[in-house]
This record gives sequence, C-alpha cells and structure tokens, in this order.
Amino acid sequence: MSLALTTTRVKSILTRSSGYLKTVCSHSLQPYRGCSFGNSLCGVGCYVRHNPFVTRGAAWGSFLEVRENAAAAYSSRWDRERRWARANRGRFSVFMSSATDPFVPHERRYGITLAVLHAMIENPPDELIIQTHSHLVAGYGDILSALSRRCSLRVHISIESDRNRLPGLPPPASSVARRFGAAAALGEVGIDVVITVSPLLPIADPDAFFRRIDAAADAVVIDHFIGGDGSMDGARTRRTPLPVAMAAVDPACLELAYRDTIVARALAIMPGRVGVGIDGFAGRLLGGPPTSGDAALGAAL
Repeated sequence: MSLALTTTRVKSILTRSSGYLKTVCSHSLQPYRGCSFGNSLCGVGCYVRHNPFVTRGAAWGSFLEVRENAAAAYSSRWDRERRWARANRGRFSVFMSSATDPFVPHERRYGITLAVLHAMIENPPDELIIQTHSHLVAGYGDILSALSRRCSLRVHISIESDRNRLPGLPPPASSVARRFGAAAALGEVGIDVVITVSPLLPIADPDAFFRRIDAAADAVVIDHFIGGDGSMDGARTRRTPLPVAMAAVDPACLELAYRDTIVARALAIMPGRVGVGIDGFAGRLLGGPPTSGDAALGAAL
C-alpha cells in the first residue's frame, strides 16, 4: 500500500484525555496523524484503525500527516494546559502517543518528535509517558536522559510476544531483538523502561520471555485485546485478521484466562513489577499474586 504523506500546521497538540486514558494521563500528544507502521504486525489489530476522527475515511497505514509546528503548538499551550491539568487531574501528565507511534521512520526526516522533546526541556510536563513499537527510540537516549531530570519520565516499548511472526500476518515494524536492545540501551543511561505486552499475543516460552524482560526493563504491562481495545469483549479486534492468526498458534490465547495465566508467570519472575491493562499503563503495578481480573494493585512506578 502506498503512503500518502502530507504536512500541516495545527492550533493545538495537547488533547485532554478521556475514556480509556483518563486515569493514565491528563493529556495525549500526537506529533503525527496516521501511521507508517499501519501495515506491519502492530497495525493489524491497532484500535486506532477503527477511529473515524483519526482515519477520516482512509485505510490505516495508507497515510501520515506530519504536524510540522507540533513543538511550537505545545509551547504555546503549555502554561494553560498545565494549569488546567493540575487543577482538574492533579498533575500535568502527557502520553505520547496513543494513536501514532512517535518514532515512525519519517521521524528521521522531519524530526517532529525530537522538536517536541526539545520544547519539553524548556517547558516540561510533570510526567511524560512515551509509547512506541520501534527500536528507533534508542537513538534519543541523550535528550530523554536530559528530560528525565526535568520531569517524571518513562518509556513504554511494546513487545507483544517472543515471536516475530504470526501465520499470514506481516512482520513487526521492529524485530523483537531490536526492541529488547532499545530497552537495554535506554536503561543503561538511567531511563525508566516498561515493556508493554500489548496486545498479548501467544508466547512460546513465557518464563524465558519474562526473564528477558526482567533483565531489560523496570516493569512490564500485560494487556489482552479483550478489555484493551476499548470495545465490548474485544469486538474491534475480532473484526481484524489478528484473532484468526493467534488461534492458529494457540486457541487458548483468545480467552482472558490466558492473560491471567501469563500474568501469574510474569509475577513469579518480576514480583511487584507487573501491571495489567489500563492500571499497568498508568503505572499501578500488582503487589502480589493476581486475584480475579485486575484487582490487588500495589505500588506505582
């Protein structure tokens, strides 16, 4: 699929959070709209492909909008949105990004995310959560390290499984090995790293997988598409090819019980450093063996 590439200028880049993200952060921030990873493995089940406000009728993976003044837009609204967030949410917490990966390949050319991070050095949020599927984040270690001295910062790197491929589906945008390498590189310069196993795909060797995460990251978040894609019983994801490919490897992984089994395996290796679903993304980690659902939450990051 060809990629329609456009540039635009925006009035605001900070969106006050609602719905799924409301307990995670006060704002979301998207340096780009659309995603050039949309045709890779992470794009197959991406919930954003079902969001008409983002896609505007275009196929996910077919377009990327470069928000060329994103850094200036952030700076111009920083004081206003910080005051609103502290009054209404307790702190000014930014999630980058909930829809488009901030480290798409075009970031090398346009540097929009880099410009936003520089703007945050000058005008920091209280908290910044960066979410990515890409190993390219490792190249930003210096500025992220500097920013971590200005605000609470953690980098979430999605590694959905120890497998690079599922039957009939495209490969990931970055290999499992490259993403683990990025996590280790960021950790070496003192940045808090969380591996997000989201959406949870069938894992070949859970114990080895979580030992690898234990060595590379400060915490792990496990999120199943049921409850994690914003629809009843994972209905959005079930309309994509992802569940069929998952079932071809392990039919049990389509059930929420599979998540609970995997959570238990993670806790045995990383006690106190395992989050589940939205609570995990918010930094609320399980303090002991899992009970039913997402209960028994312990200390935050």
